[in-house]
Amino acid sequence: MRSSNLKIRLIIGVCIAAYFGFKYFTSQEVNPYTGKKQAISMTVDEEIQMGLQSRDQMAAQHGGLYPNESFQALVDNVGNKLISNSIAKETPYRYEFHLLADPQTINAFALPGGQVFITYALFSQLENEDQLAGVLGHEIGHVLGKHSAERIANSELWQGLSTAGSVGGDIGGLIGGVGQNLILKNGRGDELESDDLGVRFMLRAGYDPEEMIDVMEILKAAAGPNRVPEFQSSHPDPDNRIEKIRESIEKYRSQFQ
Repeated sequence: MRSSNLKIRLIIGVCIAAYFGFKYFTSQEVNPYTGKKQAISMTVDEEIQMGLQSRDQMAAQHGGLYPNESFQALVDNVGNKLISNSIAKETPYRYEFHLLADPQTINAFALPGGQVFITYALFSQLENEDQLAGVLGHEIGHVLGKHSAERIANSELWQGLSTAGSVGGDIGGLIGGVGQNLILKNGRGDELESDDLGVRFMLRAGYDPEEMIDVMEILKAAAGPNRVPEFQSSHPDPDNRIEKIRESIEKYRSQFQ
């Protein structure tokens, strides 16, 4: 009886794994804006709706919008300039830029579909418009790179495989741990790709991409000496990002002169 139950569990586990594997590999597509092959489990309209539905909640978590129309207008102008001078204008996404009131959290982020946020804590640290363009260009890169949608698809795969492992045996936790490490590694790749796209956007819009390096120094200082080691984080170490940004500047500068 025990052997029979184990056999049934193994069959069920294999079926679950096969389903999620098939779903993942049949959802792969080439991103028309980056040329990268990705697994995407949602449509563009679903990305846009997800961003719109989460927009107000995310703003509320950071104290709402910063109550200064001129600062918000600057964020809008820089963001829209980056869009209008890059491939981003050819995407179906509805880009909106939001300056959040949060005075403590030095951060910027993007939701699927084009919702881009920067906290006042980071905004107030920036020294010029070019640095603001570096921040917003990076976040536009996340949207255009479909990074949130790709991460959702990857999470669905590894959660499914972890469930299959738990049903079929006792390796669900091991599979989940492997998946988490791979998702973190992919996240670091997403950050570097967004930095690379940000450099391209800045150059096309007439901004100095060298200023993105100064933004990295601001983020490095904000993290302090006790920042999370790179292998435990979804973000690359700032020093590694600076090195890659310099490579991107060298790669693209001659194309836009």
